Amino acid sequence: MTAPKRIMQIWIIFALLIFSILMAMHPVETWHASVRGLSIWWDVLFPSLFPFLVLSELLLGFGIVHFLGTLLNPLMRPLFRVPGSGGFVFAVSCASGYPTGAKLTAQLWEQKLVTREEGERLVAFTTSSDPIFMIGAVSVGFFHNTSIAPILVASHYSAAFLVGVLMRFHGQSTAKLQPALSPSHEQHQNRFLRAIYAMHTARQADGRTFGELLRHAVSSSLRLIIIVGGLVVFFSVIMELLVQTGWLGILYAWTEQGLQLAGLPPSLSHSLVGGLFEVTLGAKEAGATASSIPLIFKVAAASFVLSWGGLSVHAQIMSVLSNTPMRYGPFLLARAIHAAIAPLLVILLWPVLMANASSPAFLNSPFSHSISSSHPGWSYIGATGILVCVSILFLLLCLALLSQLMLKRSNK
Repeated sequence: MTAPKRIMQIWIIFALLIFSILMAMHPVETWHASVRGLSIWWDVLFPSLFPFLVLSELLLGFGIVHFLGTLLNPLMRPLFRVPGSGGFVFAVSCASGYPTGAKLTAQLWEQKLVTREEGERLVAFTTSSDPIFMIGAVSVGFFHNTSIAPILVASHYSAAFLVGVLMRFHGQSTAKLQPALSPSHEQHQNRFLRAIYAMHTARQADGRTFGELLRHAVSSSLRLIIIVGGLVVFFSVIMELLVQTGWLGILYAWTEQGLQLAGLPPSLSHSLVGGLFEVTLGAKEAGATASSIPLIFKVAAASFVLSWGGLSVHAQIMSVLSNTPMRYGPFLLARAIHAAIAPLLVILLWPVLMANASSPAFLNSPFSHSISSSHPGWSYIGATGILVCVSILFLLLCLALLSQLMLKRSNK
């Protein structure tokens, strides 16, 4: 073990001892923070993540990922330098939120469908929030304004797309690992037939019955969702202990000074610092900022928090990728880039998407009555998630078809 690693381990042990002492000194606050984190997990994360985790496992077992991967390869390979199966990962992660993208990427690596560098690129831009949280919890529950939902969603996913394009330059080229099909094979089988054959081959290679697939999907999804819940509770307690000791006040002061130097409202410091640790807390603080602060800055702060993900989400991704050779460094870089681009897109898109939405609209919007203030129901989660997933897959398939047609035309 190198000297830097030994020093890091000593610091981690020292920090854990300090937090253990603080938990003993503040037992009531620790208990309330744990309950608060557990409530976030049970009311928001469990219903929004678990169904999609199970479905993605089943689709992977039935070879749907191989089918879509063959169809989407002409788009995903030149644009993001990832295999076509990354399109499926991107669509499902947009519908269900983090850490689904990392889990699916780890499964693709286990099946040898991606290399280490391809997996790192894929995780970089498929780690995103879900529309349920951005619309139901942030827009309605925290901001009480559904008119900001389009700009939040547009800036978040557009920034994720740009991160994917930028991260294509990460790592060495792996094109030589992907042998091209021979011209004779191209003549006898079009891409759709090859996709069906790939799905059939993958299903035969898996060999499990539907009952076995379902049992494994439920058990592995439950293990992951319990890990996610434990990390949410842990970071909720850490945040509360930092508040009780006053250490968080130092971060607030430093952030306020940075915001003042940048010409931004200093009162946004609570949102940014809270979002550094936990997404829900940061987004809630952004919505609770004084009404005298322009709405555009509060939405930009929420966009920053959603794109950064919080250290709680970072810990979730690290736990999912712990059994793979994929590294945390590229993911951290991608989160920083995403968090920098998304607020800028909010400011750029504001005149276009918010020109006629200067006042809160949720009180008069019939759509908002179907959304709980922060805990959307299962039917709404399922319908919206499936709609988002299908829409993104359809868009990617159309772009892949267009790319293939343009390639054939250029070769004539």
